[in-house]
Amino acid sequence: MYMPTRRLAAVVLVTAPVWWLPAIGIPHAVIVASVVMAVVALAALADALGIPAQSEVPLERSFPSTVGVRDTVAGEYRLTSHWPVRVQGELFDSLPAAVRRETAAPQPFAMRRGDDVALSVSISGRDRGEWPLGPVALRVVGPLGLMARTIRYAPADQILVTPSIASVRHYRLLALQRRLRDAGVRVLRRRGEGTSFAGLREYVQGDDPRFIDWKASARRRALITREFSVEQGQTVLIVIDCGRLMTQLAGDLPRFEYALSSALVLADVAAGSGDQVGLLAFDDQVRAWVSPARGTEALRSVRAALIPLRASMAEPDYATAFRTLAARQRKRALIVFYTDVIDPRASQALIAHTTRGARHHLPVVVALRNESLVDAAAAGGGRTTTAVYERAAAEELLSAREEALERMRQAGVSVIDIRPQSMTAAVVNRYLELKGRGVV
Repeated sequence: MYMPTRRLAAVVLVTAPVWWLPAIGIPHAVIVASVVMAVVALAALADALGIPAQSEVPLERSFPSTVGVRDTVAGEYRLTSHWPVRVQGELFDSLPAAVRRETAAPQPFAMRRGDDVALSVSISGRDRGEWPLGPVALRVVGPLGLMARTIRYAPADQILVTPSIASVRHYRLLALQRRLRDAGVRVLRRRGEGTSFAGLREYVQGDDPRFIDWKASARRRALITREFSVEQGQTVLIVIDCGRLMTQLAGDLPRFEYALSSALVLADVAAGSGDQVGLLAFDDQVRAWVSPARGTEALRSVRAALIPLRASMAEPDYATAFRTLAARQRKRALIVFYTDVIDPRASQALIAHTTRGARHHLPVVVALRNESLVDAAAAGGGRTTTAVYERAAAEELLSAREEALERMRQAGVSVIDIRPQSMTAAVVNRYLELKGRGVV
């Protein structure tokens, strides 16, 4: 589709006064005006013919296949010109609402024949699921800038928006660099028997000097230590509450999104440690079940199950969740339960089932703290009757919540009471601590 540009409109506006020449009696004014109009029209036609077709400007879109919620990744559009004259214009795209374009649009470009231009784009995930990336359009302007043409493309590529995977990559990188302490993770070293030789590596401060391989150190002229792997595997079951309390916001995201991201990191760490990893998600019914498995296949299964999950306004049915666990997981396991509690009465079912389950499994309840409730209880500025009542109600809810958590602790349930933004390192630490102690 061709369209005039502002430059053509300006040319027409500038040449318009020639049509006033016949009115003031200038000889041959009509001929002059007709010639001017013809020149403008021919220039516009020539400019339109100088705009390439779609086949002369092929476009490729190269975006990552996956992006995490609120993670930012880089992609690019690549344009190639087979047109004999200079091509210039702007690129527009129509990304789905689940993906946000962080780079300003439209993006200008200019290229000559044979040029290969890459337009970089930053995008971030907003809503989990698999989404088509949508059409792309180039608004190409002719060599004279009088006419423009819209060239449309319809790539069939898609993108998968997952729970945030930036934390997974971050923890993997820190583990490779032996810098997990930077993320708040305590690296536990097990002592004693029950280990098998895994390989050699350079000695770092803190390693046990007894494991230095002096022969290898002499050959390499640097201290080399033997590395051992623990011959122990366990089962880690991640249980996620999809009920109404998880829909509450923590910053600009629901607490549910933080739970999914933390669960994905835990699954990655546990699978990398040789443990079996499984998943149960529920609200008033079971929404997802992944049987425990080892390795990368387990991680892929867990991630695939997390992607379509949505928190609902339903009350969580803890009885159904624990009946499912009892029926499908008879072997002792570490149960990491992402949820929240309000008070002993409202959380009676959770308290009863976790305390009962502590006899057979090792439950860890990750209670996602409600920061808005904490802020309301700590607020001291309001002196109105409404403000006083709100502060008193918040304090009462926090006190009742702490009572519910304390009852679980007394029954032998391991409890992590933490704000959603800080829980990943805390959960990984608790997992490593329990694994290091060999209590599962």
